Amino acid sequence: MSDWPLTRTFRSSSGEVRWDSLGDPGRDPVVLLHGTPFSSYVWRAVARALARRHHVFVWDMPGYGASEMFSGQDVSLAAQGRVFTELLAHWELAEPRVVAHDFGGAVSLRAHLLHGARYRSLTLVDPVALAPWGSPFFELVGRHSEVFGQLPPALHRALVREYVGSASSPGLHPAVLDRLVVPWLGDPGQAAFYRQISQADQRHTDEVQDRYGEITVPTLVCWGEDDTWIPLDKGHELVARIPGARLETVPGAGHLVQEDAPAHLTAALVDFLG
Repeated sequence: MSDWPLTRTFRSSSGEVRWDSLGDPGRDPVVLLHGTPFSSYVWRAVARALARRHHVFVWDMPGYGASEMFSGQDVSLAAQGRVFTELLAHWELAEPRVVAHDFGGAVSLRAHLLHGARYRSLTLVDPVALAPWGSPFFELVGRHSEVFGQLPPALHRALVREYVGSASSPGLHPAVLDRLVVPWLGDPGQAAFYRQISQADQRHTDEVQDRYGEITVPTLVCWGEDDTWIPLDKGHELVARIPGARLETVPGAGHLVQEDAPAHLTAALVDFLG
């Protein structure tokens, strides 16, 4: 879309990935990973700010945002971890700084611990990383994704708007909410929305959570103090598992810290990445 164009395409093992980069290619690379049910659009303000000092890479995971969506597509955490590893090789980034939100946190952790992806540093923002995770709504939709996929378009749109909006503590600007919802509407968006929920499986974090003690790169964990999707207690638990990790809490922010407190998050990232 014209307000956040991703102009380049990579053919991954799970479909076409739309991506782009901002800033001087000669600068220190930073890769941003989005969560679910979002896209790289949530990083737009932070990415543009970081591009003053870094070469910033943004991408929409397969099945999300502007990237390819299709029936039978594997959009699981396992698949996304492999795709991220493929992208790093395609970009020829041997050791970038990685910043990952929500579901993207699990993707970055799996790529690092299971696929050998190397990072110069790791920032995790309200990540999906520790069991248990998944709200009652998430579990309900996961069990009945085919039924939800047949909802009339107007009801589906209302459901997605309410769900996405609940990730923010102060509330999203209507135009931002519209932009985050649009990829999930119509064909193939509606089916893709329920597909990604149905494939979300806690076993993909269970496989790695006992290995967080192996992480040796500098690690910052940022957490919205008002996150109702994943409580702040999980941030304290995660920091305790990663050697030398530091926790930065963000007052007044919910799960979507990038939207609720972009200035605070950017300042924390500039300080850490610098």
